[in-house]
Amino acid sequence: MSKVICPWNLISDFVTDAFVGYGVPREEAEICTDVLLESDKRGIESHGCNRFKPIYIDRIVAGIQQPTTEFEILKETPTTAVIDGHDGMGQVIGVKAMQMAIDKAKQYGMGMVAVRNSCHYGIAGYYATMATQQGCIGMTGTNARPSVAPTFGVEGMFGTNPFTIGIPTDEKFDFIFDCATSITQNGKIEYYERIKEDVHPGTIIGSNGEPIEGDAGVALKKIRAGEAALTTLGGIGEALGGYKGYGFAMAVELFSAMLQDGEYGKALDGKDENGNIRPYHLGHYFIAIDTEHFLGEDIARKKAGEIIRSVRNSKKAPDAERIYTAGEKEYEIWKERENSGVPITEAVQQEIIEIRNKLGLDYVFPWEEGYTPYPEKVKASSSIERK
Repeated sequence: MSKVICPWNLISDFVTDAFVGYGVPREEAEICTDVLLESDKRGIESHGCNRFKPIYIDRIVAGIQQPTTEFEILKETPTTAVIDGHDGMGQVIGVKAMQMAIDKAKQYGMGMVAVRNSCHYGIAGYYATMATQQGCIGMTGTNARPSVAPTFGVEGMFGTNPFTIGIPTDEKFDFIFDCATSITQNGKIEYYERIKEDVHPGTIIGSNGEPIEGDAGVALKKIRAGEAALTTLGGIGEALGGYKGYGFAMAVELFSAMLQDGEYGKALDGKDENGNIRPYHLGHYFIAIDTEHFLGEDIARKKAGEIIRSVRNSKKAPDAERIYTAGEKEYEIWKERENSGVPITEAVQQEIIEIRNKLGLDYVFPWEEGYTPYPEKVKASSSIERK
């Protein structure tokens, strides 16, 4: 499927105006846009523009996600807080909650915020990066609609549950480990469907215990119908350590629900007892640890840099060009895309045009006749590059 590069300023202005058009206050719309496009800047296209309409706009239109976000503090101590997001914009909730954890860490050394009744908050690595940019170790996770089976199971009982950690370094990018606890995630299957790529072997298990392969669209329908489920890191069974991914997934599920008495498992499928759609009521957690409360940020960054460089400089496999550490590939993708823009698939191009026309917005895109270069107001930036 052909892609067209859309300049960062153009897509950023459009996405923000579109969010505003569907009722999101402009300041909060800018937050949502920043989190969304940061995914594309890092090359994580499954969570960027590909999800703009189906995950956010369509849910606002359906009434299962609130465009205005009520960030209610249910309980707070000097180092902790419990938040009710009232089914508002997950990105707004995430940014506010992570900053609250960081502020507590800056004062007391550590901070943790637990959130209930939220919505999809985008790439978890964004929030871990917020912490590292401010000299903190950052951790976050979220539960999600049940689509992953436990080891020896075939039924989706929990979400893809990212286990995300950010550690500040003295390099141009920080150590940002952001991945699902399943081999793949729903967004990636959705992306494969869009680009007409088959699902990868071993990533999905059918209700009969056999692997699901082939057409990603068919696999996605089976997952949503409860006829198949994603597999945890390590794959089917225990032979390659599937129980390890299962354990990490359960830890994220517990962290995301137990501290704020939130929903979990099957209750997150977005359907009521009659099968009607309803808000997802997701739970998140955010943890910040301030390096200044130990031996200082400079020492911490230097030591972390030494450690990851020692690993990257270790002996490589005969056919390997290099060894990477977490955050490195994303940084390099950003440097490649920094002066160009985001690649937009044909399917997403159509969604963007649909939203533009529905809202009556005055935009012309690179894949349309009559397009002229969009004025560059400011240089594009990415949070992945250490300031």
